[in-house]
Amino acid sequence: MTAPSATARAALAALLLAGPALAGLAGVPLPATSSAWAADPTRYVEGMGDVPVMPGLAPAEEAPLVFDKPAGRIAQSVMAGAMDRNAVLSFYNQTMPQLGWTRAPQRTGGGASFLREGEELRLEFVEPARAAVQKAVATVVRFSLIPR
Repeated sequence: MTAPSATARAALAALLLAGPALAGLAGVPLPATSSAWAADPTRYVEGMGDVPVMPGLAPAEEAPLVFDKPAGRIAQSVMAGAMDRNAVLSFYNQTMPQLGWTRAPQRTGGGASFLREGEELRLEFVEPARAAVQKAVATVVRFSLIPR
């Protein structure tokens, strides 16, 4: 087998480079890549699968707790951030139905509950620890995932 000639390689390269123009895509802009987008991809609450972390929330100092049992998984994670409780509730009320979760009846204590495929996701607002208050953390949310 012989190597392709320089002319054949040049023709192939020109065809590959001209491919989008030949396909009618010359005027279609490519998606812009932002360094901010690349630096902050969607994060998920640890141990909870597809439960996204609201921008502005970060893991609290407690380590997440995850048990995977035949009857279902149990997971708990605590997130904290300098934001209003209503903003947190609004974010999850809008986001979770898009991921297949159904809002459960209102919980006492101002939290929220969502149901999906035999699991319940609870968002409970807890009082921040004294050290967290000194860091001006306004909201601490405990995410609990339990079987139903």
